[in-house]
Amino acid sequence: MSEPFVFDPRHELCKQPFGAVVTGSKVTLHVRPLTREKFTGCTLLLLEEFSGQRREYTLTMGSVEGDRTRFDLEFTAPSQPELVWYHFRLTKADGSITMLDRAGYHSDGYARDVWQMTVYDESQFPQWFGSGIAYQIFPDRFHRLSTPDPKGMIGNRWVHENWDESMVWKPDSDGEVRNRDFFGGSLEGIRAKLDYLQSMGITTLYLCPIFESASNHRYNTADYRKIDPMLGTEEDFRALCDSCHQRGMRVILDGVFNHIGSQSLYFNADGFYPTSGAAQSKDSPWYDWFRFKTWPTDYEAWWGIMTLPAVEENNPEYQRFIYGDEDSVVRHWLRRGADGWRLDVADELPDEFIANLRTAMEETKTDSLLLGEVWEDGTTKIAYSRRRKYLLGHETHGLMNYPFRTAALNWLQGGSGEDFCQAMEAIRENYPPPAFYSAMNFLGTHDTARVLTLLGAERTPETKEARSLYRLSPAEYQRGAERLRVGAALLYTFPGCPTVYYGDECGAQGFEDPFCRQTYPWGKEDLQLQSWFFTLGRLRSRLKSLQNGKFRWLHTNRGAMAYLREGEQESTVVILNAGDASADIEFSWSGKPLLDAFTGQLAVSGSEKVSVTMQPRSVTIYTT
Repeated sequence: MSEPFVFDPRHELCKQPFGAVVTGSKVTLHVRPLTREKFTGCTLLLLEEFSGQRREYTLTMGSVEGDRTRFDLEFTAPSQPELVWYHFRLTKADGSITMLDRAGYHSDGYARDVWQMTVYDESQFPQWFGSGIAYQIFPDRFHRLSTPDPKGMIGNRWVHENWDESMVWKPDSDGEVRNRDFFGGSLEGIRAKLDYLQSMGITTLYLCPIFESASNHRYNTADYRKIDPMLGTEEDFRALCDSCHQRGMRVILDGVFNHIGSQSLYFNADGFYPTSGAAQSKDSPWYDWFRFKTWPTDYEAWWGIMTLPAVEENNPEYQRFIYGDEDSVVRHWLRRGADGWRLDVADELPDEFIANLRTAMEETKTDSLLLGEVWEDGTTKIAYSRRRKYLLGHETHGLMNYPFRTAALNWLQGGSGEDFCQAMEAIRENYPPPAFYSAMNFLGTHDTARVLTLLGAERTPETKEARSLYRLSPAEYQRGAERLRVGAALLYTFPGCPTVYYGDECGAQGFEDPFCRQTYPWGKEDLQLQSWFFTLGRLRSRLKSLQNGKFRWLHTNRGAMAYLREGEQESTVVILNAGDASADIEFSWSGKPLLDAFTGQLAVSGSEKVSVTMQPRSVTIYTT
């Protein structure tokens, strides 16, 4: 046993099964100290996060294997979903104690950095998301068929005549950024481009909010029961969903349930609606939805933004309105054709709210999907001093994979493949397998700068004015595009659902919000970059191993890395170099011939070892 570690839960010599475990299942552990260290006993010490229970299990001393003595244990995981923290106590014949944790040995009897084991309930899980390809659309900016007339609509809107104009981003005379300028993208406009999206291999549309709202981003909902009239009607929404379903595509909606617009039907601060909102009367049916300090002008708002009054999610009437009633918001739109919901700022929704919402979804449409917006590891997330339970089997099915984006961008901008590997192994170890393989992976969203700009720009201008005008130079654009080609290959071949933010596939640029929300550049696309995304889409659609194959690392080397996706019918080897220098990649192989996945030509004949020299910023993909 030449492996250098005493205990590594990511290695099959030490822990089975890998990673998160099902409630009540058997877990096997092996601790392997050097025989010369003369340990005679080993105890597993567990702390259960949610129950508070502490448990101890004595390991059995096994045989001596090589230069190591093995201690063995099989125990049963907790019967309820848990986050388990654990380490080991090793003893010698003289009674001395040594603690073992992630940081190594400690002779003072205290652990420093314990291991984590996620314990989750097996539950119904939609398979269609992780195996497909998603496309995120900011509805106002994707595609318009005609210039709408905003007269009579909420919010003093106006519409840009020219689709290619810059959006308004400067504060008005009151110092507020109102987001009242629209471009007129619509649901029918999206439906008109389904051929294009299907040719990209897209199987899921994720739409930013589509309900009536005073602003172009529509995250300040005004009426949950009404499609924003600039986008169309409920009939237009049903038509879009029907057209998607006919093509084998799904539609996910953005659920903004933690806060509401101050101009909404329910709050009605400016009196746009004829009924009395909470800001107009304490007798309003919606008054108890909000937390007033001094009625009607001082109230709790999302991050202190007074146009976004915070909602009391524990209010029974609000819960019935959102998910409880037979025609509640969540159920209504699922019945009208939606296939899932993405929860905006999931950290600010109570665990019980999320769990009950999921139950309502599954009662209404059994294979509907619930995703959460969480920017960190969802198994260890603490929000408002509470450890969250997003992925333990009763709340979200999966999360937006911001850790993937962070690690990928670091790697693409000069980081090491080993760092990316370690970051993703932490997620793979902590997440239940269904959540890991159905995570929403992406390189950019409506809340982040455009990935091409991040990968290409030499610098980030200091002022917002300068950032609003910034465009990549030819040299910056080339560097950004080359890096994005490698990043897109990673996105499409790594476990999880690759999600493309509209326009990233054709060269859209821009720094932070709102510059990342410009209109889609129809007729001005980077056709070479766009063709690469189409190629990757076809590849993932064709190879089952990329859709749901098991994952295994093969090699990491500075800016390069290689991994394997193993399917039942074929396997795929992915080799990527994001670095500015060439890289030599070598790994053991089964001897099966390997074909170039793009051309189908024989690339590697039967061999026990594969050696490849990767050029800077290059991609090689083999398949069996």
